[in-house]
Amino acid sequence: MTDLKRPLVAEAPQSAAACAHCGAALVPGQGRFCCTGCEAAYGLVRGLGLDAFYRRRESADGALRPEAAPPVFDALPLIREEADGAKSLDLMISGLTCGACVWLVEQALAAEPDVIKARVSFTTRRLDLRWQGAAERGNELIALLARLGFRVAPYTPACMRATEDAEGRALIRALGIAAFGAMNVMLVSIAVWVGEDMGAHTREFMHWLAALIGLPTVLVAGMPFYRSAAAALRAGRVNMDMAVSLGVLATAGMSLVETFRNGPYTWFDGATALLALLLAGRVLERAARKKARQAVAEVLALQDGMVALLAGDGITRLVPVASLEAGQAVQIAAGEALRLDGRAQVETLLDTAAITGESLPRGFAAGAALPAGAVNMGAPFVLEVTAPARDGSLAAMARLLEAAEQSKGRFVSIADHAARYYVPIAHAIAAATFLLWWVGFDALWQEALVNAVCVLLITCPCGLAIAVPAVQVVANGALFKRGVLVASATALERLAEADCAVLDKTGTLTEGRPVLIPEGQDATVLRAAAGMARASRHPLAKALVRACPEAPLVEGTREIPGQGLEAGTARLGSPACCNVTGIRDGMVLVFRASADAAPVIFRFADRLRADAPQVVADLKALGLPVELLSGDGPGAVASAAKAAGIETWQAEADPRAKAAHIESLKEAGRKPLMVGDGINDAAALAAAHVAASPAGATDLAQTTADIVLQREGLAVLPEAIRLARRAQILARQNIGFALAYNVIAVPTAIAGLVNPLIAALVMASSSLIVIGNALRAGRG
Repeated sequence: MTDLKRPLVAEAPQSAAACAHCGAALVPGQGRFCCTGCEAAYGLVRGLGLDAFYRRRESADGALRPEAAPPVFDALPLIREEADGAKSLDLMISGLTCGACVWLVEQALAAEPDVIKARVSFTTRRLDLRWQGAAERGNELIALLARLGFRVAPYTPACMRATEDAEGRALIRALGIAAFGAMNVMLVSIAVWVGEDMGAHTREFMHWLAALIGLPTVLVAGMPFYRSAAAALRAGRVNMDMAVSLGVLATAGMSLVETFRNGPYTWFDGATALLALLLAGRVLERAARKKARQAVAEVLALQDGMVALLAGDGITRLVPVASLEAGQAVQIAAGEALRLDGRAQVETLLDTAAITGESLPRGFAAGAALPAGAVNMGAPFVLEVTAPARDGSLAAMARLLEAAEQSKGRFVSIADHAARYYVPIAHAIAAATFLLWWVGFDALWQEALVNAVCVLLITCPCGLAIAVPAVQVVANGALFKRGVLVASATALERLAEADCAVLDKTGTLTEGRPVLIPEGQDATVLRAAAGMARASRHPLAKALVRACPEAPLVEGTREIPGQGLEAGTARLGSPACCNVTGIRDGMVLVFRASADAAPVIFRFADRLRADAPQVVADLKALGLPVELLSGDGPGAVASAAKAAGIETWQAEADPRAKAAHIESLKEAGRKPLMVGDGINDAAALAAAHVAASPAGATDLAQTTADIVLQREGLAVLPEAIRLARRAQILARQNIGFALAYNVIAVPTAIAGLVNPLIAALVMASSSLIVIGNALRAGRG
């Protein structure tokens, strides 16, 4: 294998039609380059000893042409200084078309003596660059890439969300071609199959019409499978794509032969329909793989943007979050989200629901650690940054998500397990059949080939290939009608295997918002308190307004940071704010119309979902012990657990603790189902064997979850588990039938007792039986 670190000397392709550097079309007589920029870039590549790039690249479409005046941006504010004094910078690279472009970028930067690290991710177009020396070198290294023809921009989570997905687009395009071809070929084939009295010339015309549509469809739409099969062969292994490729191509090949000889039937319809079904499953699988990047991007987006940096002279200026280091001061306005971890020298009131799942804002003492992602519910304050964005709590949560998703990505489906043994055996039998007839029975090679193709047709893994996808399609459709959206290709399989359930409290087991408990409060007093509450964003104040929506805003109401509201002599807020003792803070507000008036207590509760106790009972009946895991205080968690019938619970669990608890269950051999709705649940959802989120969950929770409950409540969750278990039983039955069918049908093909028509009929019938069995999944 060639050492990628050692430049290979090779001349750029000499072409009179294309630019030697970027590959753009040339005008006759223009020479070897389309512009002076490409000529200079070509000289630079050769000067670096990296002209092997021109041999390595897979395509050249003009995208690498250097711009005459490339966009300039100052990278200095984005450059970070590491602990060892090195400088680092994350950049977005545009213009990467293949692995050779990645190689060129990395090698060109590695040739610079002060560059320590230059790594490019082709998937995300992200360049991780580190060097020793002055920060100004960052701009010089960016200019080097621009001279090569690459366009460079600062890398942000928005770049991750906007990354090109060439593979995804190619799969969708192939699916569209396969579906269009299959439908049209089917129309032609039906006429042949039912036209017993069809004339020979009419049948020949129909065969050629089917071939005209079917052959391009098979050749173009099947490319994702053919490439995968070729890659597997180069790697010395087998996969399902290899079996599918040979089966589809053999079917199309025999159909073409039958078309030339005007045989009674062709099988272009089966080949194109199989491709359409398999490509639909591949598109869903591709979408599932993108979830990890989306989840990480949404976490990092919480700290993306600008903050007000407080300089030594007291003047603030907006700077990127990524440019801040520990020890710097940031001005936090009322209602603003903290984008960095830090401390404040004053008491603060923060809504940490996105981070800890707590249903109420929490007060933080002066000097206490304040988490990034929390929202300032009190007065403005100055935040002293304790960790840069790359080392903060949100970045740590993103790393947890990445690690958990990578672990889940190694899951292998039942069909893949079967294909690992089935595919090489089927191909070996077909090859042995050909040799048996040609060498052993001294038959003509054409006759031996027909028998071998019959074996391939009969053993074509159509039934095996759709054994699991067909069940998943039917089960997913049935769940969708019941209000359950399946967001992962392997979600049903993992949901069926779950052996314990872990539920979040706020927003999952409960409704997620406080409600006033009616205790005979005077209507006039309630109206006055609700009028003051309109001036606050506090969840309890909002609950009070919902209890008396007709109450008008009390003019002159002002907020006492961290305590409550006052309007003249009237006060509404915590017991301490209203000088009331003997009442614990929590889900309670106190109202005093004046300093001498008697205090009125308003108590609130985060109501349990009406179906929660029954859902917990149903989960237990399915053999899943239920645990409650929440960031709320022990009192609220214990009360909710008792009301729902849950014996095991844990309170004050932050995102790390939740993820750690899920990991501990997995280490103990369990396969936990995690149900959560908040950003703080994302890491635990990603780490779980299977994850679900209820209706109204945050976008991040729904992105991370494998199944999303579209209807209010949790009642459909036990039903989804039952249906998933039934689906897996049917999938195993389908695989068993597909294998048993081959045990019976293959000997007849080896013996030469069937022709391609019979082989195709048998293959089609096995697929119909598998699909018919899969339809039963929707009845569970």
